[in-house]
Amino acid sequence: MRFRLEGASAASGTSVGAASTVSDATEVLAVNTHTAAVLVTVANSADVTLGSFNLPSGDSTIVVKGSSDQVFAGHVGVTLSPINTRV
Repeated sequence: MRFRLEGASAASGTSVGAASTVSDATEVLAVNTHTAAVLVTVANSADVTLGSFNLPSGDSTIVVKGSSDQVFAGHVGVTLSPINTRV
């Protein structure tokens, strides 16, 4: 997988109130370092859930979202990194 980092990685917030736009990124690398699967959720700027999925332990995926959409997870063991795969 080839991508350019667009900012620093950070632990995810664990509620919509602690969600992050991840530096307004439209592509986010989500990595689950927790020992169990974790629910990852994307919400819009009005805190309305747009979708969610379970990220297995030790797995990673790229989340495509709007720049003002927010991401949070059920455990701080999920790290979020703003990336750009169009390089």
